[in-house]
Amino acid sequence: MCGRYSLTASVEDIVEHFQLLRPVKFHPSYNIAPNQKILNIVELDDGSRKAVNLFWGLVPSWSKDSKNSAHLINARMETIREKPSFRSAFKHRRCLIPADGFYEWERRNGKQAFHIHREDRQPFAFAGLWEQWQHDTETLYSCTIITTAANELMQPIHERMPVIIPTQHYHDWLNKTANTNDAYALLDDQAYTNMTTTPVSDWVNSPRHHDARCTEPALQ
Repeated sequence: MCGRYSLTASVEDIVEHFQLLRPVKFHPSYNIAPNQKILNIVELDDGSRKAVNLFWGLVPSWSKDSKNSAHLINARMETIREKPSFRSAFKHRRCLIPADGFYEWERRNGKQAFHIHREDRQPFAFAGLWEQWQHDTETLYSCTIITTAANELMQPIHERMPVIIPTQHYHDWLNKTANTNDAYALLDDQAYTNMTTTPVSDWVNSPRHHDARCTEPALQ
């Protein structure tokens, strides 16, 4: 699964990396947790990209309410084409979720936290889905991060990992008119070739901590 991640890049870096034409509003954090608004990138009808802040924990459009429903922070790649919670969003509402690292906890030797990031520390993007829930005058826009089976890098830490979309395929993933089979084919692990894992201290265990100490290497 993916339940915590970091995004500490500057606004300028985000605008350049995702080729945005509009201003970006977000709060950099070393420890982003579910059930808060997070930065998403969506593609408009004219092909331009827009940065929006969506609630992390997808609420399906058919849910009876937005508060007591189980908020789906992750969507399994294997079932997004069939599961009612994600099926429509996969066809019509794909998004990119900017990050520069994510956390996972390896439990076989205690509970060691790892920060997984690019070797050059540059930003990247998770594959995501977004949804609109509406009832009377209340509207909620929410999102989820797609996960897949762990590759060789991640298997020693956890059995799942978030899907990362390679930079050259951002448009292919966001394009609303793309063939869904082509979009699904992008959900492999080729973007992990430049990733590495760093054991970090237990400071990151608390979602209340969101400063640079979260990514400091653990003392050996």
